[in-house]
Amino acid sequence: MSANVIIRAATTQDVKGIRAIVDHYALQRRLLSKETVTLYEAVQEFVVAEVDSKVVGCGALHILWEDLAEVRTVAVMEEFHGTGIGHKILAEIIDRAKRIGVKKIFCLTFETEFFSQHGFNEIKGSPVEPDVYAQLLRSYDEGIAEFLDLESVKPNTLGNTRMLKIL
Repeated sequence: MSANVIIRAATTQDVKGIRAIVDHYALQRRLLSKETVTLYEAVQEFVVAEVDSKVVGCGALHILWEDLAEVRTVAVMEEFHGTGIGHKILAEIIDRAKRIGVKKIFCLTFETEFFSQHGFNEIKGSPVEPDVYAQLLRSYDEGIAEFLDLESVKPNTLGNTRMLKIL
């Protein structure tokens, strides 16, 4: 691809582009749908890929605990698949996690090969200490419930694979 790709922090003006990408993959049941208000509330967690002033990809880093975060909503418009944009987005999210002080990042994905290329490995059970597990159980965040592999969220996880990367 010859187009100039910019990876940057998302702004509120990017939410419409993020919304379009999320909607496209939610219809395919490859991403969980998110309310627009949720995207605005989480805009500071997102990075976007921009080509010719258009948002063509996105991804988010959601902090779960002192040393733990979730990679969320990594997606690239289909016409830009195979261009490396998804890899650039994920690399920026990983760098952001390191800068913040996170030591482990988690994702729930169908794209296991893509995440494996970045050092993520499939996990079983709970990869946190029992005291942290007990604290995480108090959260209302579905990402935490997915990370902990709680039965209550299994109908919502679309059959995705839980993966973890140690930074």
